[in-house]
Amino acid sequence: MTSTAVVACPSCGRRNRVPAAAAGTPRCGQCHKPLPWIADAGDQDFAEVAEQAPLPVLLDLWAPWCGPCRMVSPALEELARTFAGRIKLVKVNIDSAPQTAQRFSVQAVPTLMVLDHGQVVTRQAGAAPAPALNEWLERALSEVRNSSR
Repeated sequence: MTSTAVVACPSCGRRNRVPAAAAGTPRCGQCHKPLPWIADAGDQDFAEVAEQAPLPVLLDLWAPWCGPCRMVSPALEELARTFAGRIKLVKVNIDSAPQTAQRFSVQAVPTLMVLDHGQVVTRQAGAAPAPALNEWLERALSEVRNSSR
């Protein structure tokens, strides 16, 4: 069984339970607008949470001792709100998920990637300001849309 988070709907404020993994995309139970989808994953549940996601995944490979990781985290969560219904933010602590870090050859944190059905669309090492992350994500989502045609 996957974990769930309680998320307040940005549109109406209703609190909703959002599972870390699901076949569909989370929507508010009251106003039915898309909810931000933010989940943690580790070595054991990465496939279920990230690779099987029905949306492109913004993957944040981070570490608790990393200052830039803590600085970029609020910007990533804001992207999850801005792109609700279009992306899923999956956060992986590389200290507790070494196999996932090794699989993606993480040499610096934070390492950010956009995955489409488990395949890397783009990656970036290091923190960046929110506007740059927004542009980077827009370009990646455009690539995903173009490749699925």
